[in-house]
Amino acid sequence: MTTGDDRSLTAGAAPPRRKRLLLVALSLLATALFVGLGIWQVERRAWKLDLIARVEARLASPPVPAPGRAEWPALSRDADEYRRVTAQGRFLPDRAVRILAVTEKGAGSWLLVPLVTEAGDTILINRGFVPPDWQAPPGGEEVVTVTGLLRLPEPGGGFLRSNDPARDRWYSRDVAAIAQARGLGPVAPYFIDADASGNRPGAPVGGLTVVAFRNHHLIYALTWFGLAALSGYAAYRALRER
Repeated sequence: MTTGDDRSLTAGAAPPRRKRLLLVALSLLATALFVGLGIWQVERRAWKLDLIARVEARLASPPVPAPGRAEWPALSRDADEYRRVTAQGRFLPDRAVRILAVTEKGAGSWLLVPLVTEAGDTILINRGFVPPDWQAPPGGEEVVTVTGLLRLPEPGGGFLRSNDPARDRWYSRDVAAIAQARGLGPVAPYFIDADASGNRPGAPVGGLTVVAFRNHHLIYALTWFGLAALSGYAAYRALRER
């Protein structure tokens, strides 16, 4: 025979049990989520290490001719950025653009100048760093050869600052926007960071490209796996409670 007291005890035991089951379900869900995030970071780490290896191989390779018009549609960041390339042609110094920059030389600008190649292609060349008071010397009509790194555009602007073509204020190397602002017509969908081989007294300082990749994916993966272990342990403890 069940007394009123027994019924009240049984009814009172139900809510804690339901709470434990809910805690177990949430803990297991969190565990699955954290494990998934950890695996994703492991995969990202493998991709990043492969990217670093490919870029290092490109940096150590001899320069090749800059991609021509027929190759432009197939260019990609993973496959082509930081390739060492060379281009020959004439600069258009009157169409140059200065991009705000802070380098090991201090604050100043990157000087981007269009280069018209012998094949008739127009490529923006980052000739290098210039201080705020730098003035371009006269001349610039001769045929030049530029060697450097192929870079993909940086559309939009810099951190918290958007490019303002109308005021000629540039914070990133946005190839399409610069071409439109300077009336260049079709241009290569990349620019070239010139190396130090063209450095001359009073000229822009090339060869300042910083090639570095953040690779903290192992730390992130260990963090997610650690959280998965904690949430899994919480589920285990909840199941063992009576």
